[in-house]
Amino acid sequence: MTIRVLIADDQEMVRTGFRMIVDSQPDMEVVGEAADGAEAVALARRLRPDVCLFDIRMPKMDGLEATRLLAGPDVAEPLRVVIVTTFDMDEYVYGALRGGAAGFLLKDGGPALLVEAVRAAANGEALVSPSVTVRLLEHLARPVAAPAPPPGEPLTERELDVVRLVARGRTNEEIAGELFVSLSTVKTHLGSVHRKLGTRNRVEVAAWAWESGLGR
Repeated sequence: MTIRVLIADDQEMVRTGFRMIVDSQPDMEVVGEAADGAEAVALARRLRPDVCLFDIRMPKMDGLEATRLLAGPDVAEPLRVVIVTTFDMDEYVYGALRGGAAGFLLKDGGPALLVEAVRAAANGEALVSPSVTVRLLEHLARPVAAPAPPPGEPLTERELDVVRLVARGRTNEEIAGELFVSLSTVKTHLGSVHRKLGTRNRVEVAAWAWESGLGR
């Protein structure tokens, strides 16, 4: 299956670079480009791409608002958006993740990381730039001003183990290895976690973990 990608960035050179990287992959194709956030939202709603690559600072509408409109908690059929930006700022990271983004990359991360993030998003996974992940892990050690609400149904100890590892950026395969369980068991636990927390992807699970203080 070919992964259909929409690119939104106000710099033509960046869009061209991303297009070259994406189109060079045998399983990916760029189906549209936008130079501002409003155009990105309109194109995304019309084309329904598998993955959207959005910059943050764009004219007319920024990438965070565009992400919220396409992937936010109130969206009936959310799209998968990966934020790719020059700006490594905490408020941007949390704004993107809480807005439903399926990844957060820095533009200096390189082509391989970009391709990996697109594939992860298309598979319902999430990828965050390593440098950003390190800072988010440091956040785990700090007090949380507004803890996340408890789930309607308590998580089991094993489900909490899975949540902690998701918050550390582990893949399903890595979680299976660390917990000495099968990959299908990890997926079953994650499905139960999503149901209990009302989350739709790994990023939302990780955000809940950070806000709950898990993994300190």
